[in-house]
Amino acid sequence: MAIDWRLSIAIAVVLSGARPAVGPPVPVVVELFTSEGCSSCPPADQLLTRLSSEQPIAGVQVIALGMHVTYWDRLGWKDAASLAAATERQQEYARVFGGDRIYTPQAVVDGRDELVGSDERGLGKAIGRAAAQPHARVTISSSLDGDALASTVGLADPPAAIQEPLQMRLAVTEDGLVSIVKRGENGGRTLHHDAVVRALSAGALVKGGTMTFRTPLRPEWRRERLHAVAFVQGRNTQRIWGAAATALK
Repeated sequence: MAIDWRLSIAIAVVLSGARPAVGPPVPVVVELFTSEGCSSCPPADQLLTRLSSEQPIAGVQVIALGMHVTYWDRLGWKDAASLAAATERQQEYARVFGGDRIYTPQAVVDGRDELVGSDERGLGKAIGRAAAQPHARVTISSSLDGDALASTVGLADPPAAIQEPLQMRLAVTEDGLVSIVKRGENGGRTLHHDAVVRALSAGALVKGGTMTFRTPLRPEWRRERLHAVAFVQGRNTQRIWGAAATALK
């Protein structure tokens, strides 16, 4: 008998050794490096959607980021959601995980663990391990300001374990994208994507205080499907020490 995917994830979290969270859910960032040109990516895209929409792990808020890379674009199909910043970000992780760890679909959990993005059990374990680590408190508020998104991000209660410079990053994501792929490895398929990163910004940060971001919004992005995600990351280790997300208001 097939095991429900939610149960599979829950079992994996228990096996990770993570203790149930007390208080508000712990935000854990799950980044998926993916492409519509990659035939192995659709199952990982679907898993990211389920994690984001169903939130199956007790005590954890999964914050999903769909990072569509650019290097598949020259191999038969250009992904309309591909973003140079996503490719650059995967290369930043390769500096930590190893230069051969650039592939799709690749999941990175809180900047701490990397694994194949369609590995449900492995993702559950990694999310559980990440949730058990100390996290800073990140807050975010965002609103429309003409054709831009104005966001104010705050950081408080940074863990004592942080021994590196920090960088605050802001991502704008869009849900509910549908693409009919006409060529390449997924030719003839209709693909669905959520939490697609449309823009990514960064700013230097001290251990506390607030920052403001202003992100231009493209006309084709559907405002009602947008979210703003803020997360604070170590410059050296690439570990994510805290995160928050909000829908566009």
